[in-house]
Amino acid sequence: MESISRISSLLETARDLTLEAARDAGPRKSTRPLPAQQIKKLLDSRTEREVLDGLRRVIAMQYANPPQPTLTFFPAVLKTLSNPYPSTRPLVYNYLIHHAEADPDTALLSINTIQKSLSDSNPRVRAMALKTMAGIRVPVISQIVSLAIKKGVSDLSPIVRKAAALACVKCVRLDASTKPQVEEYIATLLTDKQYYVAGAAVQAFMEVCPDRLDLVHPAYRKLCRMIADMDEWGQLALLRLMTVYARRCFPRRTKTVKRAQTREAKAKDFYEDLEPGAEESEAEYDEIEQIEPDLALFLKAVQPLLQSRNSAVIVSVARAYLYLSPTNYLHHAVGPLIALLRSPQDIQQVALCNIVQVCLCNPQHFVPYYRHFLIHSTEASQIWRLKLEVLTLIFPFCGKDVQHLILAELEHFSHGHNVDLVRESVRAIGRCAQSSDAATSRRCLSLLLKQIHSPDQHLVGEAMEVVRHLIQRSPDEHRKTVVRLAKNLDSLTSPTARASIVWLVGEFAGYEPDDNIAADVLRILVRGYADEDDQVRAQIVLLAAKVYLHYLNAKNGKQKAIDALDGPDDGEKRDKEVMSPTEDDDEGFREDAFGHSGPIQQAEQQLEEQQHAIELLYQHTMLLARYTPSYDLRDRARLFRALLSVPSSTELASLLLLAPKPVPQAPSPSESRKNFALGSASLVVGAEAGISGVKGYEPIPDWVLEGREPDAKLRDDGDGKAEYVPASQRAAVSAGQMLDEALQADPGYKSNGGVKKEKTLDDWLDEEEEETSSKDSEERSGDEEGDRETEEESEYETDSEEDEKAGLVR
Repeated sequence: MESISRISSLLETARDLTLEAARDAGPRKSTRPLPAQQIKKLLDSRTEREVLDGLRRVIAMQYANPPQPTLTFFPAVLKTLSNPYPSTRPLVYNYLIHHAEADPDTALLSINTIQKSLSDSNPRVRAMALKTMAGIRVPVISQIVSLAIKKGVSDLSPIVRKAAALACVKCVRLDASTKPQVEEYIATLLTDKQYYVAGAAVQAFMEVCPDRLDLVHPAYRKLCRMIADMDEWGQLALLRLMTVYARRCFPRRTKTVKRAQTREAKAKDFYEDLEPGAEESEAEYDEIEQIEPDLALFLKAVQPLLQSRNSAVIVSVARAYLYLSPTNYLHHAVGPLIALLRSPQDIQQVALCNIVQVCLCNPQHFVPYYRHFLIHSTEASQIWRLKLEVLTLIFPFCGKDVQHLILAELEHFSHGHNVDLVRESVRAIGRCAQSSDAATSRRCLSLLLKQIHSPDQHLVGEAMEVVRHLIQRSPDEHRKTVVRLAKNLDSLTSPTARASIVWLVGEFAGYEPDDNIAADVLRILVRGYADEDDQVRAQIVLLAAKVYLHYLNAKNGKQKAIDALDGPDDGEKRDKEVMSPTEDDDEGFREDAFGHSGPIQQAEQQLEEQQHAIELLYQHTMLLARYTPSYDLRDRARLFRALLSVPSSTELASLLLLAPKPVPQAPSPSESRKNFALGSASLVVGAEAGISGVKGYEPIPDWVLEGREPDAKLRDDGDGKAEYVPASQRAAVSAGQMLDEALQADPGYKSNGGVKKEKTLDDWLDEEEEETSSKDSEERSGDEEGDRETEEESEYETDSEEDEKAGLVR
């Protein structure tokens, strides 16, 4: 009977396998949804294949587009947990996590079954059960989840411990009151010997309690050695953690060292006699950074991660080097960052944003890679903008040949058809000019002046803006340039360019009063005032006010000089004569019956004939501005008339119009995002997100002050033995000394009378001589004893013979 039942079970298994093989090999199964009753019938079946088919259909409905309601199958799906089928468990757990929050009362019915799975012999089943229990978002079971995590932390399988580490975050999100318990679990998991468990524990630590750095002290050195073996997510979390940890636990220390002498200085010291103490006083010193041994351990441990296939890991390592040790380790990350430029376009943009951020601090590292930042015509705008910025940042640190190549590249793209690219290329030339020497600045200026006759108004306007900034930086050197620009006003059509030139002429109106073209330029511009653009009209009105103010200042200066020569009495009389006429003199303005003017009006006419041409130009310009349609221009003209209404009082007008202008600086476009941390999302979208960055951004903390850092002994292991020894100390310890220390630590060696003092070669030779002398003395003593024995024997023999002769002994 037993054999028959066994054969029948084998046949049933073979039939199931045949049906599954036929199903897989046959035509594709129909994806037509089944009725709810038929699906429930499949779930209630006792056959594993039908139950699995029913669960697959329910999960497919759950993830359909649009999702179909599957909450009605909740009791039927939970009922399948009692089946001993391992293939159905993952689907049931997936369904349970998805619908537990919608129907918590029904979900609580599965807790006992899941708790039993926590004691299963299969570690994957235990890990899956722990993950499911933590994923059920029902606050009532928070303590049960905490106990399950506690059990998983002490599990023998690392798979279960990793699941427990990831479940810590879900437990705290479910109930914040379990945070103290979860922190203890995380502290235990951080010291785990398996690297993937420690990586998951670091991720949980960064989510639950990132400020509890005291939990990291015992595991610091172990985590540094494990980072190369972790997965990418664990590496990213650990790099972020260690960057903050190093800033808060290792003070920044620098050491002053004497700068290395050049060949000329060495020759001077050799051939010239220096006075005592003169060398030390004239010597220059540099400050170099001193790195803590534990920090050096971390920086060396993350260096292999620069070969990672994940771009985020490479950027994170560069971030750690930039903010922890830019002098000693940052150059290692430059090559991998450049390699990211061969990635897809989205990764290339992020890599360029981070390269620009590094260039704002240390641009000299990217000078050998300047060819990677040359622009291609097929690149997107966000790519070539960042490349132009990198080229302008490394431009001052390049050689003459490379600078000529960069300027030629910028000049080529400034003649393109893309308006945005033309504008950015011209601005880049201006940034190169303001950060280089005088010769290079003159070449940049000549390149920009060539663009003035271009038919593209956008190019001409941008070029003139940059030229204006360059002239303002050193006005004494560019007086002839202003005259050259003023001659081009007849041919220029760009309103922006014309406005810039008129402003420059007004600024240079007071440099050479005797040889000045400002009044003549004003005379020419006033003729076409009605045909100018509003921004050009505004500059013409400003030019008229400045020219008239210079004229008044010169006239007042001459008058003061004459008054000083004539004396104070004559000056008072002249002031009384210049006073305005009284009311009694108003009759002079009236005409007589025959239309003839009065004497006062005739005097005014004669005075007008004697007015200077600059006064007439100023009055004519103000009259034109009075009837301009622009409200802004009319307000400005009213302001200038009020300032210059009293010709003898021009102090306030000089303070407002002739004040020295600040030297304009064209900062790098990413200068506003310089405070964002490298590798953060705020660095990429900082311009759109604002000054504070995106939500959740955390800046890099400041260095801890020296004396407030935690004790380095906290990072030792529990047995008190330091795992890491600095290279300087390690090189000083010889192998013989290490062997002697190991022998001294051995209690068996001490009990056997071990020698504490190190033996030299003479000691070993003395011991050998003593051994040989002791052996010789033993041999001598042995020979003497042998002679005594033979003598005694001979004496005994003679005595016995005499006794025998005497008949005493037989």
